[in-house]
Amino acid sequence: MKSSIAFLFSSLVIFLITATISASGGGNETDYQALLQLKLMITHDPHEALSSWNASFHFCDWSGVSCGKRHRRVTALRLYSQDLEGSLSPYVGNLSFLHFFSIANNSLEGMIPPELGRLSRLRILNLGHNKFNGVIPTNLSGCSNIEELRLYYNNLVGSIPEEISFLPKLTLFAVGFNYLTGGIPPALGNITSMEVCSIAYNPLGGSIPDTLGQWKSLIEFGVGLCNLSGVIPHSIFNLSLLTHFSVAENQLTGTLPSLLGAMLPHLEYLQIWGNQLTGPLPPSISNCSKLQLVEVNNNNFRGKLTINFAGLKDLVFLDLGDNIYGSGQADDMKFIDSLKNCSKLDTLDVRRCKLKGVLPTSIGNLSDQLSYLDLGGNCLYGHLPSGIGNLVGLTTLYLRKNRFTGKIPSTIGKLQKLQLAYLYENQFSGPIPDAIGNLSLLTRLDLSSNRLEWHIPSSLGNCSHLLELYLEENKLSGRIPKELLQISSLTIALDLSQNNLSGSLPTEVGDLNMLTSLDLSNNNLSGNIPNSIGGCTSLVFLSLKGNLFQGMVPSSLISMRGVSTLDLSHNKLSGQIPQFLRRFSFEYVKLSFNDFEGEVPIQGVFANASAFSVLGNSRLCGGLPELGLPKCKETHDKHKKRFPLFVIFILIASTLFTISCFAYVWCKKRKGQLSLSSKDERFMKVSYGQLLKATNGFSEDNLIGEGGFSSVYKGVLGDHVDRIVAVKLIHLQNRGAHKSFMAECEAWRSIRHRNLLKIITSCSSVDFQGNDFKALVYEFMPNGSLNDWLHSTASASKLNLLQRIKILIDVASALDYLHNHCLPTIVHCDVKPSNILLDDDMVAHVGTNSNQNSTNSNQNSTSGIRGTIGYAPPVLEYYCWR
Repeated sequence: MKSSIAFLFSSLVIFLITATISASGGGNETDYQALLQLKLMITHDPHEALSSWNASFHFCDWSGVSCGKRHRRVTALRLYSQDLEGSLSPYVGNLSFLHFFSIANNSLEGMIPPELGRLSRLRILNLGHNKFNGVIPTNLSGCSNIEELRLYYNNLVGSIPEEISFLPKLTLFAVGFNYLTGGIPPALGNITSMEVCSIAYNPLGGSIPDTLGQWKSLIEFGVGLCNLSGVIPHSIFNLSLLTHFSVAENQLTGTLPSLLGAMLPHLEYLQIWGNQLTGPLPPSISNCSKLQLVEVNNNNFRGKLTINFAGLKDLVFLDLGDNIYGSGQADDMKFIDSLKNCSKLDTLDVRRCKLKGVLPTSIGNLSDQLSYLDLGGNCLYGHLPSGIGNLVGLTTLYLRKNRFTGKIPSTIGKLQKLQLAYLYENQFSGPIPDAIGNLSLLTRLDLSSNRLEWHIPSSLGNCSHLLELYLEENKLSGRIPKELLQISSLTIALDLSQNNLSGSLPTEVGDLNMLTSLDLSNNNLSGNIPNSIGGCTSLVFLSLKGNLFQGMVPSSLISMRGVSTLDLSHNKLSGQIPQFLRRFSFEYVKLSFNDFEGEVPIQGVFANASAFSVLGNSRLCGGLPELGLPKCKETHDKHKKRFPLFVIFILIASTLFTISCFAYVWCKKRKGQLSLSSKDERFMKVSYGQLLKATNGFSEDNLIGEGGFSSVYKGVLGDHVDRIVAVKLIHLQNRGAHKSFMAECEAWRSIRHRNLLKIITSCSSVDFQGNDFKALVYEFMPNGSLNDWLHSTASASKLNLLQRIKILIDVASALDYLHNHCLPTIVHCDVKPSNILLDDDMVAHVGTNSNQNSTNSNQNSTSGIRGTIGYAPPVLEYYCWR
């Protein structure tokens, strides 16, 4: 009997082992094929995350794959953050032992495979941060053991399936940042294990179901920006374990329970901003001792702030703005006293809350970690406490639109980290503190619409990072300090209008070559408008109206081709209206109430009577009929009287010209041909041997660039003083190279501009074997091409915004010169980053190219399409083949 039992037991063990081995072998093959299919659907693997997925290794040893020790079946796939592209293979549903699957933070597209619903052992599924589209598969309910489901940051549409409520073990559900609609299914409340629910940033609509109050284990709840309406169910406030509560930017109404702090004692993040909630802010919030972030702004909360913040020692962010807390009493700001214990406070925002009263001196006792303070748009009055200087961590200070009086305390100069200071529309008086010059990191300063007096402190010139400065509508007097005009970082705006500034406009105004808006209107500035103002080549808006400027409009304004609004009205300017103004693309020009004379142009902006004004200039004539100006007087009689004088002038000029011609011919015969001409003085002579030596025999080590017709070498010329040059060697064996060389010499022989690459000389000779040799010698640009800087991977080779704008201006200046200021007009046809070179000072020089096209009226044909494909204008093809 015993032997029979032993035999049966042994047989059973052998059967089970055999069955296990058989199942394991078949299952292994299934997993192997499923993984290969998954790899097959990946179209781009930049980090070679799947490079080990081949027959050289057992699939359990493949990167990102984990297997169970017993059956050697795949239990986990970790393929997150690999920048993978492609789609997710449905064969992943065959990995029946899979417990953990994360392919988050990639760029996978297509539908989420419904086959995932076959993974009954799956506990963690993370498909977040991809580009999956389509709907959430309803049969994910087959993943009965799933605990975490993350589908956030995709392009999913449709509704949240009610079948999700069939997942009894689900603790985390994250589908935020998609395009889901159809509301929040009430059935989700049946998942009593839920701890984290994040469905924010979906256009769901509907309301918050009361059934969600069944989530007794809920810790985090996020439904912000979901287009929800209605009231927040009271049952939600009974979820006492909540630490994160976010319902921001919806259309929720109703009030907060008065015992909010007692009902949610563990609350750390309270985000209810951007709704239509009413009533008072519950004082019981002070019981939420773990609060770190409070955002209740942009609601309709009313009533005096009586919350005692003293116990909220972890509070970092407090935004109460855009509500109505003002009681009309002088102690509206008393709550500031209780914030002094919040030593971690970084942000305090009570903007536009209709708060009244004096700002308590306790403001200076707030955390030295406070970086953002906004008290703007209230009715605060009295002096600004000097203790404001104790807030040494401040980077942003908004005090705008209040009723502060007295002086701006000099202690503001202690705020060494301050970057933005908006104090406009108050009643500050007295001088601008010199100490503001200590704020070297300041980028934006607005003191406009106050009652500030005295002079503008020259110390403002120390604010070397300033982008915009507004001092308009004050009582400032004296001269404009030149130091202010030497702040090279000023790029957005400088507004000194509506003050009592006097004296002349300093010539340093021309240093503001990056500034886009300059307003000096309605002051007492006098003298001529300095010619240096033409250096403000980036200006879009310029207003000098309402001053005492006299003389003529400086011709240097022709450089300011980007100006769209120009106002020179109400001055004492004289002379004729400059003809070059008609070539500008103005939106509006105002020249009224000056002493201009002569004919009003009728071209350009002056062809539209609604786009300019010349009223109050009694000596103007002509122009459009709508102006009602008198016709300009005929000058025929005057010409007639002066005719004899004119004839005499012609005779004298002709005589001098004839004598000059004879003298020139005589000199040419004595001095020979062009050997001693001015051109030879300007262009040094070099031989083939000199260029060979300068470039180490045209060594490859000296090669710095190649093109279709040429190669460029770095070289050193000079017997006594070395001069680094770039030698462009023409490949004469290439068809068209000789023509390219001649075209380049012809085009660049007489043009000169600071933003064009300087040609030093040329060489047309023979080499030591008697072959033709032609080369051009250019100034060497040590900082290479713009292409090198734009596409370099080195962190040091990056252009900041100011450098990029300056390069744009340099290139535009060069092209403007070629198109409008040289004869014959030259069209480059190949402006691209590799043809823009940078010198030691990062000044851009447009490089020469064999494809320059002269637009001389006597030469209208071309010989083929010119320029690099992608850079040459398509219209050239029409002209080349017509």
